[in-house]
Amino acid sequence: MTRPTAVIAEDEPLLRRELKDALAALWPELEILAEAEDGLQAIRALETRKPDVIFLDIQMPGMTGLDVARVASGRCHVVFVTAYDEYAVKAFERGAVDYVMKPFLPARLAVAVARLRERMSSAPANLEGLLSSLAERARPVRQFLRWISVAQGRTVRLITIDDICYFQADNKYTAVVTATAQSLINKTIKELLDELDPDMFLQIHRGTVVNINAIAAVHRNLRGRVEVQLKERNETLQVSTSFAHLFKQM
Repeated sequence: MTRPTAVIAEDEPLLRRELKDALAALWPELEILAEAEDGLQAIRALETRKPDVIFLDIQMPGMTGLDVARVASGRCHVVFVTAYDEYAVKAFERGAVDYVMKPFLPARLAVAVARLRERMSSAPANLEGLLSSLAERARPVRQFLRWISVAQGRTVRLITIDDICYFQADNKYTAVVTATAQSLINKTIKELLDELDPDMFLQIHRGTVVNINAIAAVHRNLRGRVEVQLKERNETLQVSTSFAHLFKQM
């Protein structure tokens, strides 16, 4: 009977040795064909050694474990090795063979080995759906503006984003309008749009961006133009024709 084979891809030498020793004790017949300390080495091992299983660290230099898993998808069984529970749970739920957490727990590794043994006779899973999901989760969360700094003489005043009713272009500056005050900042509407949370701020005119939470009502005036009425300000804001479609439900 042919012995099952594996590759271990883990960039930390001590953890790689620890995993290899644990596998030797739990699955003596498993033959470790190669060890890789980065993504490129892991792919070379996959291509040249063609293992039945790869124990694959998600975070590795060069190419990440997710990149390597794309190459391994459908070709060999994948066990993710990770220090990040968010990856591990998602991988397990979406049908990867299994996962093991760092630091390694013998009991958990024994469960992974048992599941691998059961699946060795079946075809390796296609991981494309899983990898797309994991890649999406791995992207850094975008950070939006939380406050605006306004210079007043020698003092710098901070205005939290929640307190801003709207921004309006004012020549070379932009007016920052709150319920009770108005200040000028040296930043364009375009620059602000790149930094503001689009779920919170809505551009309604080339020169106007309004806080959605500050809107009391939207209506049409006698000329049929759309206007925004604010909760805590008396003025109304004009919605240009280019942005009127945002209120087409009216």
